[in-house]
Amino acid sequence: MNDYDLLVVGSANADLVIGVERRPGAGETVLGSDLAVHPGGKGANQAVAAARLGARTALLARVGDDEHGRLLLHSLREAGADTVGVLVGGAPTGVALITVDPSGDNSIVVSPGANGRLTPSDVRAAASLFHASRVVSTQLEIPLETVQEVVRSLAPDSRFVLNPSPPRPLPSEVLAACDPLIVNEHEAKVILGDSAAVSDEPEDWARLLLAKGPRSVVVTLGGEGALVASSAGVARVASVKVEAVDTTGAGDAFTAALAWRLGTGESLAQAAAYAARVGAATVTKRGAQVSFPTAAEVAEL
Repeated sequence: MNDYDLLVVGSANADLVIGVERRPGAGETVLGSDLAVHPGGKGANQAVAAARLGARTALLARVGDDEHGRLLLHSLREAGADTVGVLVGGAPTGVALITVDPSGDNSIVVSPGANGRLTPSDVRAAASLFHASRVVSTQLEIPLETVQEVVRSLAPDSRFVLNPSPPRPLPSEVLAACDPLIVNEHEAKVILGDSAAVSDEPEDWARLLLAKGPRSVVVTLGGEGALVASSAGVARVASVKVEAVDTTGAGDAFTAALAWRLGTGESLAQAAAYAARVGAATVTKRGAQVSFPTAAEVAEL
């Protein structure tokens, strides 16, 4: 029996959030709301989201020995995530500078800080976590060579989930391990490059991505839900219509929920449908980790 339903390997940031009437253009200054500081980072977000849903979750990450690092550790523990794999020191905790407009859309700039010091040797030292985990999920806010080491460290019976954010070209070794590769529209276009110009249809992007080597692909479509693609074909997954207040962290909550449900034996379509409801519940509240729903809140949708 696995000790963990989900091991997340990834970033942990302090989110510095300012509300704005509109996001500034080049060379422009706009006034915003008071600064709010929240625990975030795609790795920590996924770990907290999964733990709040009831998954047995661990996080492998690095934070600084500072106030932001302590904020993150507290949030993880409060949600029920295991922080045995969270390393402390080496650089300041990563920071994300986030502006959110009245429609709930956001723009984010990330200073990696300690996230950039999560190394392949840190992954190798955490071998026991990999062998104890049913599913392993990661992102690209940590060094790519560290993600490659994650793939090489997977237990034979575990499943690998990747959200390539921020997007960049991926080695074939990483693509081949993805089951699924989870992308939004922007991430899909970056990874596909010139191939994305072939079609405006997400179904075609999914097929093109699948041809690059992943075992399965999920394309998230915001309020329109998602679509899933595998050797069995391509299918749309509907979402729940809600009034979006803040989309920060919604993609992370979706990925965490999908990864967990895949580990319980659900099909890709079933897991994505549940994850879409989790994402919808997330956008109805402000902030990232503080907005992640419990299983009971998801059931109410």
